[in-house]
Parts: sequence; C-alpha cells; structure tokens
Amino acid sequence: MTVILPTPARTFKIGTRGSPLALAQAHETRQLLMTAFDLPIEAFEIVVIMTQGDRVQDRALKEIGGKGLFTREIEDQLLDGSIDIAVHSTKDMPVEQPDGLILDCYLPRENPCDAFVQLSGGTLKDLPQGATVGTSSLRRKAQLLHHRPDLNIVEFRGNVQTRLKKLKDGVADATFLAMAGLNRLDATDAPRTEISPEEMLPAVAQGAIGIERRLDDTNTQTLLAALHDVPTGQRLAAERAFLAALDGSCETPIAGLATLDGDTLRLRGEILRTDGSEALSDEISGPIAQGAALGEALAARLLARAGDGFFDWK
Repeated sequence: MTVILPTPARTFKIGTRGSPLALAQAHETRQLLMTAFDLPIEAFEIVVIMTQGDRVQDRALKEIGGKGLFTREIEDQLLDGSIDIAVHSTKDMPVEQPDGLILDCYLPRENPCDAFVQLSGGTLKDLPQGATVGTSSLRRKAQLLHHRPDLNIVEFRGNVQTRLKKLKDGVADATFLAMAGLNRLDATDAPRTEISPEEMLPAVAQGAIGIERRLDDTNTQTLLAALHDVPTGQRLAAERAFLAALDGSCETPIAGLATLDGDTLRLRGEILRTDGSEALSDEISGPIAQGAALGEALAARLLARAGDGFFDWK
C-alpha cells in the first residue's frame, strides 16, 4: 500500500487538550512523526480542543461524570474528520472506544509511578498527624486513607503550576502528581519524591501516551505503526483488560501495573473501598501473549474476594 504523507498544503491534524502536559504530548507525537517520515513541522497542525473536564474545574470529577470527561469532545472531532488523530493520556481513556474509533498506538511509556509533592521537599512518611493533602484522584485518596486515616483530604484539581500555587497558598500541605507528567514537562520547580509501586500502586496505564484514530483510516494506521511501542502495548493490554473486567471508572478506586521480564508478564492489581477502609490486592504472571486474559483473571480473583457492594460510596 502506498502511504500518503502529510504536506504543508495538506496538513496532518493532531487533536489534543490544551493543558501544558497535553500539548507536550502532542508535540512529542508530532516530533516522532516528523523524524520517522522526514517531514517538516509545517506538515502538521496541533488542534486544541476543550473538554468537559477542562471546562468544569470547581467540582470533583465524580460529580460531573466518569471516564470520558477528557476525551469525548476530542473523539467527536475525530469522528467527523476535523482531526486525523487524537493524543491522550491513556489513564484518562475509557476501556471502550466509540464505534468507528480505535486506540492501537502507544508511545514508549514514561515512569508510571506517582510523585509526592510538598514544597518543603518532605516525603509521604514525614506528613504529621492530621495534615491536609490535596488530590482529585479517588484512587490516591482511598490508598492514602487506607494507610493514614488521620489525614484530611481535599479536592485538588488543575495543572502542575496551579497545584503548586495552591500549595503556596496553603490550601493543602502536599499533593500527588504523576512522575511521567513532571518528567515530560521538565518541571524542576516541583519538589517531588517518587513513590514506589510497593507503597502506592499507580493508576492503570499511567505514564502512557495513547494515540486514537478512525478505524477505517488505513493510511493513518500505517503512519502510526512507525511510532507504536510494542512493550508498552503489551503491558497496557493486560492493565486495560483488568480495568475493563472491573468496570473501572473515575468513581472506582482501582490500581494496576504490568511489567515484563523476558517472555513473562507480571500484573499487580488493587481495588479499594472508596473510604479507604479496605484494600484488596493480588498479582498474576504468565506469557506476554496472554496479557488480556491475565488481566481478566486477576480482576475475577479480586471481585470474588470483594463481594457485592465493595465499591459502594461511603
């Protein structure tokens, strides 16, 4: 098949949110395409699209909907042909794409771990009794309360700079961010301590950039094949199957991380009650090719232990 390359006269449109991190991810995608096909920057157009999650900043995510808050408007423009691809933080992506779209290209995964951010440069273990921690993540809130029920958790949304300002204004003593985002933004002004997966298992697909396209766009499929990172795709196949089997959304505290060792995939998973009062974790290993099946099997194990009502709000 002959590949039709973008040109300055017929640009390749990359859809993205407008946050600094989202733009950095779109720029990374553009650069990889430029390098892979020896194309000029003028052959691409970055299209910024406002999503519901961006518009509503004064309410918790669970109050305005589940996963899809940061993707729906972008996917609408992808479906109607206004853009050629959509660049996402995969952890924000629903496990099922709208009819006509597919998520089958992943860039090499960045550090998937969480970062503890405190202006004094302290660590999570150093937090005094009753300290206030800001986070908009139900997973992080539940994990934190599971280990430290004494802490006060407040809603904390916004980009890196917004959250740092909130810390300076005394809204909270500390917060969490993703190591991947801090690395991609080269945010050296954010004092952080990396939290190991043993201490806090990260969100499913954290640190991975996913590129969505129209299912019938075979030309774009060929272009993206040059960017796809196979190991990242293998890890996310297991993690997202785990999430799908749990019916995961922004309203359920779920964590998961897959790692590769030779031909073996290891998947760790955790589910928590919304108030952090109980956490169930387990892990499974097997051939990489069986990643999706391993994710489903691990989810089934945890659901069997959890019983009815485990994810009910408390």
